[in-house]
Order: sequence, then C-alpha cells, then structure tokens
Amino acid sequence: MKTKCMKKTTSFILCMVLIVAMALSTTGCNGSQNNDTPSASSAGTSVTSDATVLGEGNTSFAFSVTDQDGNLTQFEIHTDKATVGDALLELNLIAGDDSEYGLYVKTVNNITVDYDKDGKYWAFYIDGEYATTGVDATQITDGASYAFKVE
Repeated sequence: MKTKCMKKTTSFILCMVLIVAMALSTTGCNGSQNNDTPSASSAGTSVTSDATVLGEGNTSFAFSVTDQDGNLTQFEIHTDKATVGDALLELNLIAGDDSEYGLYVKTVNNITVDYDKDGKYWAFYIDGEYATTGVDATQITDGASYAFKVE
C-alpha cells in the first residue's frame, strides 16, 4: 500500500513539474509571451515610438545610429530631399569628406570615427542590409529604414 501511494505521489509531482516547465517555456520566466517577431528597427519599415522626429517634408524614413559601444539612437526623418545623404546632411546628422566615390562619412550624430586612427568606420545599411550605394547616392524610399553602424 505504501509503495502504491509513493508511486501516485511521484507521478503527481512529475506531472506538476512538467506542467510548470511547459508554462514557462511558452511564456518565459517573467510571464511575458515570447514573441519572435522582428522589432521595428530590425524589420526596417516602421519607426518605434521612442524615435526622435526631425525635419519637415512629405517623405519620411526611419534612421538609426549604432555607436561603437552598441548604443542605438533612433530617428524619424521627414524631408523633401531626394537622397538620404542630402536629408541627413541638412539635419546635421552626418558629416564627412567628399571623395571620388562620394561622401566618406566620418561623423554620425556627433560621433566621429576615423578608420586611419581607430580601424573602424561607419557602415551604411538599407532596410537592415549592407548598402551597395553610398548615402549620398541612395534615393529615399518613403517608409524605408536607413542606418549607420560602427564596424
């Protein structure tokens, strides 16, 4: 009789542990649901509510800056300019040197990175993908996302 009661108790405890484990795996340890949907900054087409809104114009796009420490700053840019570079230059968000390949961006959001000194540079991204055009040659697409990251 004692063995039968012990088996029932052990089965009950194992079932409870299994139920708790299943509940934690679907909601996470803090009780919030685990959502694998990409965030607005990684999806690239919308701006989060904590973005700083800059400029005026009929075209808008998300712009983010990731510095060498991984800190992310987000902007919502409004402009009537044709290129991303012109819009960001107008708002003093970028600066650099003109070269035979276009604008060589050295400063973004008042943070200067110099490859010759640091071995790092500002990489330009369009909708989360490494850009194949320079910022000054990239036509603005309404609702698109553009970013600079230190690499």
